[in-house]
Amino acid sequence: MLLSLMLFAAIPVTILEESKVPAYTLPDPLVASDGRKVDAEGWKSRRRGEVMRALETHVYGRTPDTSARQAEAVQEVREHDAAALGGKATRTQLRVWPVGRKGPFIDLLVYLPNGKGGQSPVFLGANFGGNHTAVDDPKVFLPETWVSKQWSDPARSDRASEKQRGSQSSRWQLEMLIARGYGLATFYYGDVEPDHPEGWKEGFRAALSPAGRDTVWKDGEWAGVGAWAWGLSRSLDVLSRMPAVDASRVAVIGHSRLGKASLWAGAQDGRFALVISNESGCGGAALSKRIFGETVGVISGFYKGRGFPHWFTARFATYSENEAAMPLDQHWLLATVAPRPLYVASAAEDLWADPRGEFLGAVHADPVFRLLGASGLGTEVFPEVGRAVGGSVGYHNRAGKHDVTAEDWANYLDFADRNMKAR
Repeated sequence: MLLSLMLFAAIPVTILEESKVPAYTLPDPLVASDGRKVDAEGWKSRRRGEVMRALETHVYGRTPDTSARQAEAVQEVREHDAAALGGKATRTQLRVWPVGRKGPFIDLLVYLPNGKGGQSPVFLGANFGGNHTAVDDPKVFLPETWVSKQWSDPARSDRASEKQRGSQSSRWQLEMLIARGYGLATFYYGDVEPDHPEGWKEGFRAALSPAGRDTVWKDGEWAGVGAWAWGLSRSLDVLSRMPAVDASRVAVIGHSRLGKASLWAGAQDGRFALVISNESGCGGAALSKRIFGETVGVISGFYKGRGFPHWFTARFATYSENEAAMPLDQHWLLATVAPRPLYVASAAEDLWADPRGEFLGAVHADPVFRLLGASGLGTEVFPEVGRAVGGSVGYHNRAGKHDVTAEDWANYLDFADRNMKAR
């Protein structure tokens, strides 16, 4: 009881003013473990692997190699309609068992534009409320699994209902994507792992562990973000087998906690042609050492009753109120995407996610992109609200709150037009 009170009392005042950000030092992603700065070949042959191991060790945990289990993958087309959205798109609804029918399944919803000829590039992302909430389409099946009413609270879950249809469609802008010649693929992230501390027992981490629901997760092993990232890669497997999809032009996108997952998926899976983080904040694109907004201590559950310890490997919480001891920061994660295009986006009122810290994450990853021959971000000046900047690394900070809007999507599509061209 005393410890609990001490932890509550120790919660620091959240820094939301730039003048209060403490001095900090960022480790250079291009300096290898032997202290030498690497060239492009050194990054590819050695240093990138070191950076990935650091991210596994200190933040996300190691995703197990499940390639052998993918041989057991099964998928079924549950519905296919070539006249969706008034004839503008083809809708396909698939049920996917990535590790065989004895394991959990993912319901993948795919829309592809009609009449463009050839294969379509696709944006792939996980959604928060079920496929029926992501689009305003009465033909989309309701989830058969429990869907959370409030994230990370298993007591507030319920069956999906008709009343929820299209409730998050503004976050996906399906009509805009189809009109611009892009497809959309999405699945409910709870299909992969329900988002609460015991949710892994119902998801793929338990299914893939030899001990199943009796697993005791150790430091360095994967957690929720890793599981959702794995689900994105398994969905890419499915898209890669669809003849109408251009598998060389699949962009992975995520918002908030799922922005963390999209970044980690993009880092681990080089098949993603473009990686997008929408307001991913602490543990995503924002620099942890700035201690601005949400901190490592808050997000990792260091303070009793707060945070999301099930998202990260155990080591991450040890840097609570001790970010200076971290041997890396989130610009290392962004750097692993190089030289593929990367987009980081913020919202001006979303101070909890630290917009400037997200921008600085891109700034400090920029040398890796340029070393590998990409144009990178090309600026160190924090842009005014509403202006998109960058080359092969893009950034904008739009007006408004924590959300995904039509303005965000317009920037992503413009960026994809420039940077995700047909090969």
